[in-house]
Parts: sequence; structure tokens; C-alpha cells
Amino acid sequence: MRVLSVASECVPLVKTGGLADVAGALPGALAPQGVAMRTLIPGYPAVMAALKRAGARAVLAEADLFGGPGRVLAARAGGLDLLVLEAPHLFDREGSIYLGPDGRDWPDNAERFAALCWVAARIAGEGLDDGWRPDLLHCHDWQAGFAPTYLRARYPGAGVGTVITIHNVAFQGLVPAGKLSALRLPPGGMTPDGFEFWGQISALKAAIVDADRITTVSPTYAGELLRPEFGMGMEGILRRRQADLVGILNGVDLDAWSPPYRTPAGKSRFRKRLIAEMGLGGDAPGPLCVVVSRLTGQKGIDVLVDALPRLLDEGGQLALLGSGDPALEARLRELAARHAGVAVRIGYDEALARLMIEGGDAILVPSRFEPCGLTQLYGLRYGTIPVVGYTGGLVDTVIPATPAGLRAGVATGIQVHPVSADALSRAFDQLVRLYRSPDIWRAMQRNAMRHPVGWDRSAAEYAALYRAIAPDAG
Repeated sequence: MRVLSVASECVPLVKTGGLADVAGALPGALAPQGVAMRTLIPGYPAVMAALKRAGARAVLAEADLFGGPGRVLAARAGGLDLLVLEAPHLFDREGSIYLGPDGRDWPDNAERFAALCWVAARIAGEGLDDGWRPDLLHCHDWQAGFAPTYLRARYPGAGVGTVITIHNVAFQGLVPAGKLSALRLPPGGMTPDGFEFWGQISALKAAIVDADRITTVSPTYAGELLRPEFGMGMEGILRRRQADLVGILNGVDLDAWSPPYRTPAGKSRFRKRLIAEMGLGGDAPGPLCVVVSRLTGQKGIDVLVDALPRLLDEGGQLALLGSGDPALEARLRELAARHAGVAVRIGYDEALARLMIEGGDAILVPSRFEPCGLTQLYGLRYGTIPVVGYTGGLVDTVIPATPAGLRAGVATGIQVHPVSADALSRAFDQLVRLYRSPDIWRAMQRNAMRHPVGWDRSAAEYAALYRAIAPDAG
């Protein structure tokens, strides 16, 4: 089976979040399932630099791609079979892939990602110059959301299946209604049953309406999306398409995330390195907790700040790496200045993030909502006990240390419900008690390290879904 994956970012070439990890991991995970996946991404400067080294070849040309010419280049790079949309007028610019130097969305983001979708639909409808044509389009998030709509409108008899994966329903690709014609969208879609969303156009809703199947990144999040408190306005259309909605857990690349130790005892030298790197004291009697996160309310960082005194009173420590809400950054800096047991780094450092997961005793993910989450999976892999909010993929991946879970010897972490300062304070009390019971703590660490977090099961679920949509594919 041939599948074209369409994404706005993909490791190892370009990444701002977990979407890139998933887009980069799926092709390798699906290969043993008989799925040959090529990945279509935009030609940002970093991507084009990698392609030059890889010896790319042109396989499709577009004379007028939303303001200028474009072409699709094919190459093997970063372990992936890549198709890259080279359109300098849309993607060759400084700044982040979504934001300009002023920190605001690029004003032409709608056109930029509509171009990606337009080309994806053409590849599905006509094939590439080298003869390759997919059996199915797998689109990721709103940036790929118009692809099923374009495919349905331009190539109604193409016979190519479509899947949209919602990585986070909060990002909906909203576009002013006045851009309908400029984006080459079918006018008939501008209705409440189409891609119209409260007077605007939503690229995500377009995909929810037009894709053959809808997936999201955990079973619990799939259920949450049907409720107003999580659906963010999309719950109505998702309820109408509930029979076509499925939650498939994300996994992690086990080769990229391979602990440098085989037992929990091996963590000790990395714990010492982390303490030294962050300037913490090495004789604290409580657990060393780590946070690697965007600093936002969604991630529960405000709740963490309010509950942190309980952890510190019990002899625990906190090492935090992240950036986000300036007010939360300021509160965290203030805590670090007042408490020797708190160390904060604002920003992101891949090597430090990995050291935190290697050396931490517990990883804190007190999210208010979390479609899947990856940091708790990294924590499990490394025996760094997750303390997580009771939501989304955090529910599906962490077995709580309830009395029953501990008696059965299966517990891998602690769940916080509801996500509040009081509940997190109680979770810290439990964490400290477990940490001070070495036999129980080591057993939980071993459970965590044995917990399956790879892609095998999820890849099989995706392959089965693909074949249900396109049963005649090879």
C-alpha cells in the first residue's frame, strides 16, 4: 500500500512540537506492516538545505501556486522518503515556520498551507512525474486540512482514501471568509455542514467534513472531543461523524529514545549530572522532579506553581525547562530565586531535556488537557515516574499507583484528578511516600521501563485503518 503523509513539520528536519515526532516516526513504523509511506512537507530553508545534500530531483511542477511557481522535489533524507514543496515565495523566509520575527502568525499562513494541500491533492489525483501515486492521503492537523476538500472537489473519481489526524483540536486553521475564492475552495462548502465555522473558514473542519476517516492521538481524547469542554466548537461535527472517529495512541522512536542504562539503578549517575548542571543540592531527601514543557495554563503550570511548596516542604526538588506565558516564566524565576530546591531554565535545549528525563526521579505533566503527550512516554521509557493530569493520552498511558495498582504490581505513575493545586499537592504527598519506600519505588520504575511505548501496536492499528478505507490497495 502506498500512502502520502502530509504534514507541516517532520523530524529530523524541522520541529516545533509533537506533530513532527509523529510524522517522522510513522513511515518507519508502518514499513513492517507493508505500507510504503512518502512524506510531503514544505520547503523551509532548513529542509531545502538538507535536500541539497541529498541530491533531490523534481517530480512535479506548478506554474501558479498561490502567488508564484512551485515544484515538488523528491529525495531520501533523514531516513525518510521525502517530497518537499519548493515554493520560495511561501516558505523561504526567516523566522519560525508558523510565526514571523515579530512573534505573530505569518499573514499568509492560509495560502502557505493551502498550497501544501493543493499539491497533495494533485499528487493523489494525478500522480507524480515518476509514476508514483498514493492509495491514501494521511493528513496531519489543520495545515493539511484542505487536502481532502481539494481532492474531493478536483478529482471526484480519484479513488484515493483520506485520513485526517487531529493532534490538537485547539489549532483550527481559521481563515476569513473573504479568502474563499483566493484559496480556490468550493463555494458550496461555506455552510454550517461544510467548512464554515462561526462565519469563518476552518481548515480543520474542512478535513473533519471531507476525510473518509478521522483519527486522533489517544482513545480517551477521541471521547473527550465529543464534549463541549474539550471539543472547542468542533464537538458537533465530530459527534455527527463519531462512527468514523478513532483514537490511536502515539508512540516514541525506541532507537532515538534508548536509555543508557538497563535498570533503574543506572539512573544515579545521570541524576548527579543533572543536579550539577542545574545547580541544585545533592543531599535533598525527596524526589528530584523534572518538567520539560511549554509554560501555559493548558499544561497546568500555574497549578504546579501553586502546589510546589508542598513538594519543597517534603524535601523534593524541581528542575524545569521550558518557555511560554511571560507571567508564568516570571513566577517560576521568582520561585527559583527564593528556593534552593528549584532550578529554572527558560528556553529549550535538546541535550538538557534528555538529561532531565535520564536523571529525574519523576516527570511532572499536570495538563488540563493533553491529546496524547510524549514526555510521559519518555519518562516511562527511562524509569522517570510520570505524575500526570487525568486527561487524554495521559489516562491511556499511565497506570496509577492506586492501592489496587500497587497490590497487582502494575503501577507506573500517579494521576492527578482534578487538575488543581490541592489535588497536585496530594499527589506530591503520595510521590514522596512512594519515593521513601525503596522496594515499591524500584518496582514502579521497573514497571515503567517495561511498559510498551513504541509504535508496534499503533502502527498495526493505522495499517488496519488504511486497508479498511482502501481495501483494494496493494
